[in-house]
Amino acid sequence: MVFDAASHGTVNPSDSTGGTLRFVRTDDFDSLDPADTYYAYTWNFIRLLGRPLVGYGTGEDGRPQLVPDLAASLGEPSDGGRTWTYRLREGVRFEDGTPVTAQDVRYAVLRANFPEEVYPGVVTRGGPAYFRQYLTGPEGIGTPDEHTVVFRLKEPFAGFDYLAALPTTIPVPQRADTYPEYRWRPVSSGPYRIGEYLPGERLALARNPHWVRESDPVRTALPDAVTVRLGVSGPEVDRMLLAGEADIDLAGVGVQPETQDRLLADPAAREGVDNPHTGFVWLYCINQNVGPLRDVHARRAVQYATDKAAMRAAYGGEPAGDIATTLLPPTVPGHESHDRYPVGPDATGDLDAARRELALAGLPEGFRTRIAAREDRRKEWNAALGLSRGLARVGIEAEVVPFTSGGYFTETAGVPAYLREHGIGIVMFGWAADFPDGFGYLQQISDSRAIKEAGNQNLGELASSEIDTLLDTGARTFDAQAREALWAAVDREAMEAAVMCPYMYVKSVVVRGGRAANVRMSQVYGMYDYATISLRG
Repeated sequence: MVFDAASHGTVNPSDSTGGTLRFVRTDDFDSLDPADTYYAYTWNFIRLLGRPLVGYGTGEDGRPQLVPDLAASLGEPSDGGRTWTYRLREGVRFEDGTPVTAQDVRYAVLRANFPEEVYPGVVTRGGPAYFRQYLTGPEGIGTPDEHTVVFRLKEPFAGFDYLAALPTTIPVPQRADTYPEYRWRPVSSGPYRIGEYLPGERLALARNPHWVRESDPVRTALPDAVTVRLGVSGPEVDRMLLAGEADIDLAGVGVQPETQDRLLADPAAREGVDNPHTGFVWLYCINQNVGPLRDVHARRAVQYATDKAAMRAAYGGEPAGDIATTLLPPTVPGHESHDRYPVGPDATGDLDAARRELALAGLPEGFRTRIAAREDRRKEWNAALGLSRGLARVGIEAEVVPFTSGGYFTETAGVPAYLREHGIGIVMFGWAADFPDGFGYLQQISDSRAIKEAGNQNLGELASSEIDTLLDTGARTFDAQAREALWAAVDREAMEAAVMCPYMYVKSVVVRGGRAANVRMSQVYGMYDYATISLRG
């Protein structure tokens, strides 16, 4: 066994059945209701309970591959990509033995994306609402028979299968919808059903006797049962994994810093450790409508003066991630290596290039701005301090202003008017895709039409008609290679505008318990693939 083995293949392959797979977690799920979840680990885990129309497998190149799940095949596009048809597999049943129908899928999508059609007075749910954005409306979901679902879109969208893979297409029988209590006891269409759920304490899954292995290309469901112990402290999670009292940390974000240092220093312990890319990128955004940063050369000076090595050190150094030079991480289709603003072989900055850009901006002595960072996220805060120190070397005085995570996007950093009013030109940020596609990563942070008065994610207020056109073209392009080339072009154009500076492709240091079998990383969720993990025989 070698360090990081699960990032490059399957660890402990086995076809043994039986036993109880044990997860552990510091807090609870955000929600087991597929309409109300937005945590990556819940999306990964909830597949044991429910089957969306489309799922993910692993292609020969190791990258995620869309596969039919509840549907018998991937979506059938027509009308130039404005209509998508899915036909359900025969014989899929809920835990009570009743057949899953197209109407159950339609109801699931409605309650997640058009809740006002289902629940009086409810206008939003907690999960993604892409269907609301692209469907013609509630009437855009048709069910011509019990086995067929038809989606009608406002405009062509070539990547619609990615939307069909979201938890919001997991079927929900209307007769069993107990919203808002449905989150505690969703009805199973997957291999396991809820046996016991004590929120904040414990979840136990038992087999769904009506699940048929031969009809499921995504899940192996080899264990007899699955348990999750909730509300455990971070150090205790690490102790349980290392002591053999648990098999997998549900959150998948990595061990505590003190545990990390100890594990990486021990050659024997490293064999049970993986260090995968999570799909996240740590970056900061430069608002092009604030003070001197209106000038592209001032923004480029900031890019060149960035000490990315110091910023990475704030997260724990090399095990925490790789130095980033692109918006798209290596795990997302469309990633192409390029480096518009090289900061030297040691990643500490190119100060001469920064000074040349300052001169072009008419600011040879530098300028003042402010950096927004979440003080309750200590690593982010320390990275912001490292950024400030790096900029000061060329005369850019950047005061780090403390904020809290609560309301960061809805009330302060994600409100363009607030940034302008308070002279905040730089915002610390992190980003990952809702689905493994360049559109799913780039659109919200680079499309001018995505800029919002509050809750804004296009924090640099990037407004480029060329980028908007590239995104629109990519959305309706069916050829995968051509589509990926368009995402790479968006990445390059956005970097040319210098409104975002990626500094780290994020990695985690995670431990797998010694009993765990069939362990492999999922690039979709940035953690172990919970649909295939089992126990050694």
